[in-house]
Amino acid sequence: MNVIGTVEVVLIIALLALSVVIGWIWLRRRWLSRAGGSFACSYHPPTRTPGTHWVLGVARYREHELQWFPAFSLSLWPRRRFERDEIRAGEQRLPEADEVAWLLEGQRIVSLHGPAEQVELAMAPDSLTGLLSWLDASPPGMRYRRSPASPH
Repeated sequence: MNVIGTVEVVLIIALLALSVVIGWIWLRRRWLSRAGGSFACSYHPPTRTPGTHWVLGVARYREHELQWFPAFSLSLWPRRRFERDEIRAGEQRLPEADEVAWLLEGQRIVSLHGPAEQVELAMAPDSLTGLLSWLDASPPGMRYRRSPASPH
């Protein structure tokens, strides 16, 4: 095989691989939104991590947890899980000037306080209202956890 033929084969394989990856990401996004309860949500790692930026993603509600998936990932598993009874919504704010380039237009930022860390999520105002309602509307007694030593 000559050099031009080899280059053509390599380009065809690269285009096929790229098509498979793009197709998988599209199918994954459709799968995530299939059951409803999903919304565009950017994630900012804990503030103690220097040099980190916002990561575009999708969040969805599943039973008593909020699951977060990066937008450009091949994994079907959520990268972050936020248990409803362990997180509390903190302050809300608009993006700062240096954050605007990393976020979708019109998103608001809310901090979530968990048992071990604080993270920030950015989402559309209606999605933020939904998140706050979901947190406030937890079933009665959900925040109560029986200690292992208590009698049945």
